[in-house]
Amino acid sequence: MNVQCTIGSVVAGAGRPLVVIGGPCVLESSAVNTQIGVALRDTCAGLGLGFVFKASFDKANRSSIHSPRGPGLDAGLAELARLRDELGVPITTDVHEPRQATPVAEVVDLLQVPAFLCRQTDLLLACAETGKPVNVKKGQFMSAAEMTHVAGKLREGGCAQIMLTERGTFFGYNRLVNDFIGLGDLMELGYPVCFDVTHSTQLPGAGDGHSGGRPERAPLLARAAVAAGVHAVFMECHPQPSAAFSDATTCQPLDRMGPLLQSLAAIHVVLA
Repeated sequence: MNVQCTIGSVVAGAGRPLVVIGGPCVLESSAVNTQIGVALRDTCAGLGLGFVFKASFDKANRSSIHSPRGPGLDAGLAELARLRDELGVPITTDVHEPRQATPVAEVVDLLQVPAFLCRQTDLLLACAETGKPVNVKKGQFMSAAEMTHVAGKLREGGCAQIMLTERGTFFGYNRLVNDFIGLGDLMELGYPVCFDVTHSTQLPGAGDGHSGGRPERAPLLARAAVAAGVHAVFMECHPQPSAAFSDATTCQPLDRMGPLLQSLAAIHVVLA
């Protein structure tokens, strides 16, 4: 089995251009959201890369109850709809509860299931029933082989467009590692595979009420994943990472995304 995933005007899969899923971790001001979206859209277009804008309307799994979570479902979907129209690109966002799937699917082109929720049958079925493509992040506690059961739930629910995302595996306290043998196993399941670059540099819970990170290693991981043959990369970025509402310790500086994406495009072309 070797399938593709159609996300609006973008297609991820074997023989297709590399897809970049990117944006701020959580929706911020309209000005910041637009600035990031325009920069990534134009850079990807110039390099022949597919682009899907990503931002969350709610981050339901923050380390601290006092951390910003986002604008919420209604305001968040309104902003995502505005960005979809203004940027003219496909949009994706997280879905945390089954009841959110239908209203979110009315706005976005790709539903994303967070890693901690990847085994939640009701959530997967609710996403599948919308008819929209679904991207599931592999749980940090799961093997690549176990994701075949996750994809099976989606297929049983009627989802024909599936993407699986690698985002690191727990390795002791406050540390994730990327298993590239496992990444190969994930790709052998036959679905388009995305590599979550920035969350793979996370040090979960290592900060004081927030996660730490090693953002300087993101370019290394991104180049390695593209060289390994992934079909998409997921990268969160911000004009001022230290001021980002979420994932300030891992998101990439917006002004460095151009050179990084250029190197990824070059690697992908060599493999084509």
